[in-house]
Amino acid sequence: MAQTLHTLTDQIRAAAADGTALRIRGGGSKDFYGNSLKGELLDTRGLNGILSYEPSELVVTVAAGTPLAELEAVLAERGQCLAFEPPHFHWSPGNSGTTVGGMVAAGLSGPARASAGAVREYVLGLHMVNGLGEHLVFGGQVMKNVAGYDVSRMMAGSMGTLGLITQVSLKVLPVAPAEATLVFALDQARALECLHTWGGQPLPLNASCWIHDNTASPAGQDLLFVRLRGAVAAVEAACQKMLTEQTGQRMDNTQAQGDWALCRDQQLPFFQRPADPALALWRISVAQTAPAFDTLPWPQMVEWHGGLRWLWAPVDAGAQLHTLAQAHGGNATVFIAYLSDLTGARGPFSINDPAQMAIQQRLKQSLDPHRIFNPQRLFPAW
Repeated sequence: MAQTLHTLTDQIRAAAADGTALRIRGGGSKDFYGNSLKGELLDTRGLNGILSYEPSELVVTVAAGTPLAELEAVLAERGQCLAFEPPHFHWSPGNSGTTVGGMVAAGLSGPARASAGAVREYVLGLHMVNGLGEHLVFGGQVMKNVAGYDVSRMMAGSMGTLGLITQVSLKVLPVAPAEATLVFALDQARALECLHTWGGQPLPLNASCWIHDNTASPAGQDLLFVRLRGAVAAVEAACQKMLTEQTGQRMDNTQAQGDWALCRDQQLPFFQRPADPALALWRISVAQTAPAFDTLPWPQMVEWHGGLRWLWAPVDAGAQLHTLAQAHGGNATVFIAYLSDLTGARGPFSINDPAQMAIQQRLKQSLDPHRIFNPQRLFPAW
């Protein structure tokens, strides 16, 4: 790993000297995400290995190019996990698997984000190389380790535009003693009403997904799936209470776990590419208190615990969706657009607050003054 780090650092310094753009890439599982891919390849896969793991301290330090599946397997052997359930995106063409560095850089979390927390909340510290080829260390290996600006957590979701992550320390958690998934036949408005009610009660709710299931019957069926995790007694009591209040049934755990993994990795039937290539997959992030968007004419899926609404809609519906999301304190982004190069749908990320954008620009200037890392991947102006 030391030799690989030395080689990558030399490549960064050379790029800074002659203004060559660099494209940071691990397994390539998120090549589809964000703006265009530009620059000379900076391959992180040689930064591989679990550098330290203290199960009793719930902390693991991993080299950035380590496959996510490898880390999760090691944690599972000790009955621990990454509670934020990062997606793997096995379906992304031409990828060799999600890496830990890519997981942090993308900042994407699974269906339990509201209850378990997002990626950035589990980043304790990291090492990185900035745009001048300097090795920097932020944070540490304990929760309270930062005085001032927490750059380590700023790297989560930065899409590689601020620097090369070389290693990261993460907080891990024990696997919950018990888990159950309940399913209810409810329309979107009633499903959200139930979730709001249950969310205000001391129930071990962990994740939820509302979807119109076209496989349930010829006409399809509106279904709400709710996952509970926690102590055995708490999960059992919650199941009994919820099934008493609302007609539903308990799923087989093996089947449910497979379905939640498909939800996390966006491999449910809902995410299959539609026949119409003009449709884009929109990711609408809004508060959980937002009402049902049942007046929209396009297929939807709701991850209430993820604070997300997914839908297939034309790219030119952007103005309508942006207005709707902003009215509820959120934002709408194009997650996947198949005609993006023709329609100008690239550039899905935006910051409407000038003060926030100014902070982002100063951070970019400080860490990558020559603007060599992942140009235009996050914002078209970078």
